[in-house]
Amino acid sequence: MIIRKHEKACIAFFSLQALIVFLVLVMAISPTFAKKKPAKVIVAYVTSWTSDIPDPKQMTHINYAFGHVNDLYNGVRIDHETRLQAIVDLKKKHTHLKVLLSIGGWGSGRFSEMASDKITRAQFAQDCARVVKQFHLDGIDIDWEYPTNSASGISSNVNDTHNFSLLMKAIRKAIGSKKLLTMASVASGKYVAFDMLEPYLNFVNIMTYDSGNPPYHHASLYRSAMSGNTTCEEAVTAHIAAGIPAHKLVLGIPFYGRGNKQEVKSFIDYKDLLKLQGLEKKWDDVAKANYMVNEQGEFVLSYETPESIKLKCNFIVTKGLLGAMYWEYAGDTDEGILRSTVYTGIFEYSLYRYLRIVNNRT
Repeated sequence: MIIRKHEKACIAFFSLQALIVFLVLVMAISPTFAKKKPAKVIVAYVTSWTSDIPDPKQMTHINYAFGHVNDLYNGVRIDHETRLQAIVDLKKKHTHLKVLLSIGGWGSGRFSEMASDKITRAQFAQDCARVVKQFHLDGIDIDWEYPTNSASGISSNVNDTHNFSLLMKAIRKAIGSKKLLTMASVASGKYVAFDMLEPYLNFVNIMTYDSGNPPYHHASLYRSAMSGNTTCEEAVTAHIAAGIPAHKLVLGIPFYGRGNKQEVKSFIDYKDLLKLQGLEKKWDDVAKANYMVNEQGEFVLSYETPESIKLKCNFIVTKGLLGAMYWEYAGDTDEGILRSTVYTGIFEYSLYRYLRIVNNRT
């Protein structure tokens, strides 16, 4: 068989294209293949009070919740250290995985006192470095809820915002540039000076949930008449305006719903809300949000589904955000309906967009 020169060129061209597609597919969908950090991240919060051992195949980072500021304001206290060690041990078989200790959480105090004093601030930062080394962690995640605000029952001070910036600078210096330093941020982007913090942070996990209770959505993607205080779109806009570039933003996704207390409890894991009886599922096509109503047609539950999560993942990729975060791993079903949706949405949709761009250029 005689193959003309132009046919050989075509075969070579398409063989090269096939090779590129194959390599991109493997590296995008299997983070374990690449030695470098994946282009996108999926951060799973894993709590000290649950017993689930997470499957690292569908995530890139685990934030272990929680550590706390100790009673002397000069160091770190960790909830259930043996569980943290068990989570860190997952890295032995899953070398792509990064594990961070998340310090703080709702109602976790003593931040204000610690950060306001130069000496205790420096001691705390050094203890963060000690914890990272002792437990072979990849970094520290700070979840102070919130500087200058005592809504969670913790102490606060008007100087907290400035002191928080000094604290993050001190932690960065103590743990070094090769370790990760991240933070959890309220959806509104308030309470901290992001323009000052940005140089010290690898990325910011936006808590784009808990923005409302029924009859309002607590984590809607876009604004509708039924949206809560802040939507995902508004939260991202606020953080970018405050000084964090899109490529350092990680969008939070709740693996739980918020109920009206009378018919559905205030917080209900996704795996449990699937068992609810006597409620009708509804969809807000403006907000891109799910909700349930009772027999009287009253909005009683705000929650996520794979369908709404897919749209959020598309939003993350198209807006150039770094990735997705979810609270929390144990809220999902045993088979991982939600976490597999996040993984597919972030990595496979990223690949689809990449290939479409490559195809348009050729």
